[in-house]
Amino acid sequence: MRKSIAAIACVLLLLTTGADAQRRTTRKPAPPAPPKTEPAKVQCRESLGTGVRTQASYCFVLAGRDPAEGVVVTIPSHTGPASLMFDLHNRHTYSEEDVKSGRGFAAYTAVIGVLTMKGELLSRGAVRSEFRKASDLFDRIGGGAGPGGVKAVAPIGQETVRVGIPAGVTQVSLLGEVLDSLTSIGREAASPGRPVAIVSNVRVEYRPGK
Repeated sequence: MRKSIAAIACVLLLLTTGADAQRRTTRKPAPPAPPKTEPAKVQCRESLGTGVRTQASYCFVLAGRDPAEGVVVTIPSHTGPASLMFDLHNRHTYSEEDVKSGRGFAAYTAVIGVLTMKGELLSRGAVRSEFRKASDLFDRIGGGAGPGGVKAVAPIGQETVRVGIPAGVTQVSLLGEVLDSLTSIGREAASPGRPVAIVSNVRVEYRPGK
């Protein structure tokens, strides 16, 4: 009887020791790496220039249907979905004469699409803004012939757009869809190849691929 009890005790001790050893050697999987956020690589077909106030690069988003004709953004190799972020602005042509004469009011609504290079729509972004005075401009662009060496065309308004990018998608295109522009010279709508909006501060958030 005593031998049986001793044998059972030995078995239990061995089982307990083995379980403890297994718990010590089993490691928890490493947590996923935190996402990285960095400026995106952008192919801009028509650049507006660099902002005097923000030092940001501004790029026109042109109306069209062919993704190759849009603002092409490269998405780094990523695990799981990524996110594309950018600031969207309306396009305004500033005239000091119009402001002084009381004809400076303008209103803009622009809608752009974010598409894969196969033409699949991922999402849309929109921005609406109004102009009454110079301080309504979001930024001025250097390299022009106007006072202070700035261009007449300037971004107005700002909407930050965030778009989910599926795994496996490595490039997307920004294309203009809708423009409703009311200025002193009349109304303007989107036409192929013409600027619909302006984009800046393009960046991407992703977990690097293996």
